[in-house]
Amino acid sequence: MAPRFKDGDVVLAFSGSWVSWVHTMVAYSAFVSALIVGVSLHYHKIIQNEYYGYPDEWFPSVSATIGDRYPERSVFMVFIAITSGPRFVLVGLWYLLTARPNSTLPKVVALTGLLRTLTCGGWTYVTSTDDHGWHDIFMISYLVATLPWTLGCLALSPENSKAVKYRKYLAGGFFGTLVPLIYFFIQHKVHKVAGAYTIYAFFEWALILFDVAFDAVTALDFETFELVVKDVKGASKGNSKMLEDAAPEKQKDKQVQQVFGQAFSWNEAIDVVADVYNGFVFWSILTSLGMVVWYFPLWHMGISGYEVIIMTTVSPFLLGIRSVRSLVVKNLRLCHFLSLAGLLAYQVENPVLRLLTVGFAVWMSCLSWAATWYAEAGHPIRLESKILAWTMGLLTSTVVKFAYQTSNPIWPTTHAGNGGLNGLGFIIAVFAVLRSTRRGPLGISEMTARGRKEGSSILAGMGIGGVFFGLHSLLSDSSTMILWVWEGYPVRGPIAAPHGALTIAAMAVGLLIGLFHEGLAGSWTLYGIGCVGAALLTTRSNWIGYYGALTIAVYLMAVSVPLIGSAARKNPATAFGFGLLVYNFMTLFHVWVVAYAFVPGGPLVRERTDWVMITTMLLICCGVFTSVSSTTAAQRKRLDASPVSKKQRSYYVYVLGGLQLLSVAIAYFRFPTYDYVPYHKDDKVLTAGIWTIHFSLDNDMWSSEYRMRDVIKELEIDVIGLLESDLQRIIMGNRDTTQFLAEDLGMYVDFGPGPKRHTWGAALLSKFPIVNSTHHLLPSPVGELAPAIEATLDVYGEMVDVFIFHSGQEEDPEDRRLQSEYLSKLMGTSPRPSILLSYLVTKPLEGNYNTYVSETSGMHDIDPGDWDRWCEYILYKGLKRTGYARVSRSTITDTEIQVGKFVIGEQVPEDEKIRNQIIPESEVAEGRRFPQMFHGEGVRGHFYHVFDEPRYYA
Repeated sequence: MAPRFKDGDVVLAFSGSWVSWVHTMVAYSAFVSALIVGVSLHYHKIIQNEYYGYPDEWFPSVSATIGDRYPERSVFMVFIAITSGPRFVLVGLWYLLTARPNSTLPKVVALTGLLRTLTCGGWTYVTSTDDHGWHDIFMISYLVATLPWTLGCLALSPENSKAVKYRKYLAGGFFGTLVPLIYFFIQHKVHKVAGAYTIYAFFEWALILFDVAFDAVTALDFETFELVVKDVKGASKGNSKMLEDAAPEKQKDKQVQQVFGQAFSWNEAIDVVADVYNGFVFWSILTSLGMVVWYFPLWHMGISGYEVIIMTTVSPFLLGIRSVRSLVVKNLRLCHFLSLAGLLAYQVENPVLRLLTVGFAVWMSCLSWAATWYAEAGHPIRLESKILAWTMGLLTSTVVKFAYQTSNPIWPTTHAGNGGLNGLGFIIAVFAVLRSTRRGPLGISEMTARGRKEGSSILAGMGIGGVFFGLHSLLSDSSTMILWVWEGYPVRGPIAAPHGALTIAAMAVGLLIGLFHEGLAGSWTLYGIGCVGAALLTTRSNWIGYYGALTIAVYLMAVSVPLIGSAARKNPATAFGFGLLVYNFMTLFHVWVVAYAFVPGGPLVRERTDWVMITTMLLICCGVFTSVSSTTAAQRKRLDASPVSKKQRSYYVYVLGGLQLLSVAIAYFRFPTYDYVPYHKDDKVLTAGIWTIHFSLDNDMWSSEYRMRDVIKELEIDVIGLLESDLQRIIMGNRDTTQFLAEDLGMYVDFGPGPKRHTWGAALLSKFPIVNSTHHLLPSPVGELAPAIEATLDVYGEMVDVFIFHSGQEEDPEDRRLQSEYLSKLMGTSPRPSILLSYLVTKPLEGNYNTYVSETSGMHDIDPGDWDRWCEYILYKGLKRTGYARVSRSTITDTEIQVGKFVIGEQVPEDEKIRNQIIPESEVAEGRRFPQMFHGEGVRGHFYHVFDEPRYYA
């Protein structure tokens, strides 16, 4: 057998801390030398950005310094290449220092360190100038890997208080710097604030300093190592002996006493992931129910009868029957499997049968989760895991919707053709159920089964109803509350991307409070703070309103932990069955406030979102009252002190951290580029359209945004108004189709009056910058509210006003008369060229038409000879109109697309006869024509109809 240690002369020996020092010095030299060279040779060039240069901007960013110019780019790359050697050694030494028997975490951290090193090489050697896409991919991967590396190093730190202290400070500085970094980047990119990029650059350089310094702390730990080079064959010509060999001293196997210090087990980690995925499936099925129910009253224009399916959530009432309760608890795996029918509902083409399939899935899903919580109530650690799985399932659903621009790829309204991943989602769900239900409940104590001595089940049920509704209506999509506070351009508040990541972060903070400080989560103090947040969200707009939104996000996630835990120890039929009945009442309540014109008793709650919010908080108050009275501090203390609980929590925190990193990466990739180009810029053509999109559900109950995108792109529409576009309610899935369309088509977007303004929605998409926009609610004393957007666009350097408008219904003539007068005056006050893209509900040349097209408004009809209109109209003034077309909708919605072409900068004929003279297409320049593909039978059911071809004008 070969000897374990070979004898030989020591050629070189040095302390392990020198690896850290060399890494630190060379890394800093790479950045500092590039900065010095860059400032010396190309100062004005490297501080110039897309909007400003010197003196508005006066300090260069890291990327501009290291990647844009020679020779600073080469100087940087030489030093960063040298850095790679000690960097790989540093990662290896850290693994040797922290490796423990039967512990996987050191290996995970070491692999993460290697990944960071490789991705660092990626973003430094592939600069944004070389390939912006790959540069971003490497950079995001590096930042994503930084969190587990940082947490892993903290968790594995040896007993060295000085090193641990420095690591905490530097890690806090690194992640704390990300907040102002993102803020000033948005100030630069979105608001175009002069000097903001310079401040951003300082925070970017601070990230570099903190990042390198964090790894430099290993010098304090590596003092325990001595690296020795031996000549075991005597070939060296140097000194025969430099040092005596010294046997390494054994290190005590002690870890920092914290949650992350627990031994890592892949088996238990997979259990947690499976539980969280099951929670994700629950929320995916529940959030889809509203959409498939909404399809029917949408087409019936009133109550259809199918709305009764929302009552499938009250299935936990069955748990009040002892035999049923026992049967369900003993067969939880089967019940969870049956709930997966909702993931297969996309295979059912008939809308009624699909609705019934989803309804059955919701019935089984609510029954399964209520029974799960009840069955684990006597075992606090396992109960906590199921509550965390359910709440983190909501968080996962929100992150997935953030990635898919508010859609969920496993909803029954999706399929392979519109972004669906239904089959994959179902397969993973099957494995997740098998994994998470492999251990049955341990049994239920008699006290828990009776539900006595622990407060009121009725109050607990009211709390469950309130928190379920709050979570679903406000937090099932990261952009819902952002759109509540949106007021148009210029941007004065948050936008869906990237600020959706802040909503997700607030949810995570709330969940951590509920997990580690359950007493605080269920306290009256935090309840009061939550009420303040709810009030700000409801009554204020822009950033003030959004601060309220973040506050209520934190509170709802935090309070869900003690409220569900309290309800689980009570009568399940009352706590969860009655609770979900209350949730259903709240769901109808928040629909009634906007659908008052179509539902019985609707006018009583017309536009009373404030009542909805007050009722929600009062219901949660009931739950807090009974939770405070039934959960003892001693129980919480025992749970917090349990090693099993600490270990279990660590896995959930890892998953939570992963979701946060994912949301940050999504926010980065979804950040608006604002480099949008119109389709025919050389011809200075503006193509405008109007379309009533029927809430983005097509005639067959499929989500329609992909089909909408295709036809809008193929028609080469530069500016389009979308009506019936507000989907930010439970019944519509808390969606926002405009996000997908704007990002995929490369357009600016104005959502229009937000969800708390009680309209069916109006939206504006534009290839041209939106300089300013104002949202209007037109007079509507009887019927539904009429929304309007008044926006000023920068069209080839000329300011053009665009109005998007949806009038009231035919049943309310006085509303429509008042609305026509309001809008006519509004358009008449504009001194700029203007376009109206509208839904007017009037016949051409009759009634209110003559108010819209009048001397007061100054507007002209795009085609006065088109007598076959009732709803959609395009009006204009001060522009040369060259074309008009009507395009069939296929099965996307119930309304056609109307499109008009205008040319900027050409003189407008004053004579009406000349202006309305129709000319053949052959006399029209190629760049001013409508696409040929829609002639004849067209494509996918879209074709020019009514006239059978577009009309062109002199």
